[in-house]
Amino acid sequence: MLSRREFGQIMGAATTAALTGAAPGSAAPTKRPNFLLLLADDMGFSDAGCFGGEIETPNLDRLASQGLRFTQMYSTSRCGPSRSCLMTGNYAQQTSADIMTPGNVPDSVRFTPEFLKPLGYRSYHSGKWHLRFTTGAGGVGFDHSYTLLDEDRYFTPRSLMLDGVKLPQPKPEDHYYTTTAIADYAVKFLQEHARDHAADPFFLFFAPHSPHFPLQAPAEDIEKYKDKFAEGWDTAREVKLARMKRMGLVNCELAPLEPNMWTTWNTPDAELFAKIGPGEISRALPWSSLNAEQKALQRTKMAIHAAMITRMDLEIGKVLAQLKAMDAERDTVVIFLSDNGASSEQLIRGDGHDASSPLGSASSFLGLGPGWASNSNAPFRLHKSWLNEGGISSPMIVRWPAGIADRNKLRHDPCHFVDVLPTFVDLAGGGAQGRLSGRSLAPAFRKDGAAPHDFIYFNHNDNRALRIGNHKLLATGKTGEWELYDMAKDRSEQHNIAAANPAMLRSMAERWQQLDEGYRVKREGAAPTKKIRMPAGSQV
Repeated sequence: MLSRREFGQIMGAATTAALTGAAPGSAAPTKRPNFLLLLADDMGFSDAGCFGGEIETPNLDRLASQGLRFTQMYSTSRCGPSRSCLMTGNYAQQTSADIMTPGNVPDSVRFTPEFLKPLGYRSYHSGKWHLRFTTGAGGVGFDHSYTLLDEDRYFTPRSLMLDGVKLPQPKPEDHYYTTTAIADYAVKFLQEHARDHAADPFFLFFAPHSPHFPLQAPAEDIEKYKDKFAEGWDTAREVKLARMKRMGLVNCELAPLEPNMWTTWNTPDAELFAKIGPGEISRALPWSSLNAEQKALQRTKMAIHAAMITRMDLEIGKVLAQLKAMDAERDTVVIFLSDNGASSEQLIRGDGHDASSPLGSASSFLGLGPGWASNSNAPFRLHKSWLNEGGISSPMIVRWPAGIADRNKLRHDPCHFVDVLPTFVDLAGGGAQGRLSGRSLAPAFRKDGAAPHDFIYFNHNDNRALRIGNHKLLATGKTGEWELYDMAKDRSEQHNIAAANPAMLRSMAERWQQLDEGYRVKREGAAPTKKIRMPAGSQV
């Protein structure tokens, strides 16, 4: 096991290579690039306009038109484990992040700032954290961090920190909104960097909470969408699929709604309906089966969801404008992702739902629900927490003017969040990537199909999956049997080919078991472990 000093020496030894030549496996220029990682929260694969969605996302669309869209990027299907994969380059099981309860983080685990600091980088974080270690004093190497630890409130969050120091709770009269504040701090960090550290490259992790539940947005943003979505999710999904096929994003069928699949930890139906009213539903039912009151509430919920994403896009534009103002646009690798698929969860948390308050306000605690979540994840099956494509497929946009020649192109390489850190280290000219489970995607920046994986592994919430080539092994729940799908033509997972391919099924199942046991042994046998310091009010 490497000490931090030994690790720093290994990484630092690569600095000369980073300054004198292109990064390994990449087409990078000699100047080390900056990195801007944009991470949405519970945003569906096809919410953004550039991924076929009906929500206005002009800044994301512009990034896509100036760079690449990856069509097969995978998350873990849950906020915390996905963030761990991004920050460590290892699967969540290897870092004790596969369950949402406290555990041991092996001492050998290193985080993105710790990889980049020996290479001369300064690192900044602004936004949601949702990991079992802190970003401030005694944290994992960020030079500055504006940290959101309260996932239940957008207007008056109770747990905010700046560089490890707790901040006062915003008051209603402050007109605070988390997405805007997160962008403002990101801009401040970049401005300070341009003023005091212009000679150094930087890494900025910009992580808005949006559009994670509760559905809360500024009234003027909701107003923009008040007359949209009246056609309902069935028609919206069909129209979206046709648009996505024309864009070359998918070539599969539309997965049907599955009213018998829902998250068992939801607020019980009786309580949900009593607090929200007769317009609420908790299953993915056909739109035509809803009454007028149900349709009215459901399309309002989608309007709020859309407003949250459009506001996030506007705030992303603010950060991108700062890059341009500091003459860093050309040399910055921008990557946009979502931590998992849209959520079907309906949880009344925080301050509870006040039915007399305007929907989307600080006193309103709605969840998007499975109907519109199915639209956000279309054309794929299911939602956040499942390992079906709707839960794990993330939109991915990459723009890097100095290093990527292609514009407005697609990449179909299957890849995973564990690949993001190795890509950064590769492009920065660093070593020690052999210690990571992910691999650099830099070759795919030049050519589609140039970054193949031997396998991509999944295990979350009693769901299991493995992707090898074009085939995906899948089992749902503790007792679910293994299924097998051909992702080349059936990403909506409608045609189980397990019975016709018993040898492949057996081989892939054995491989999954070997990987799972190996990753869990590494986690459970690790000693010593990182000391985890969780601030008051944080959630895991």
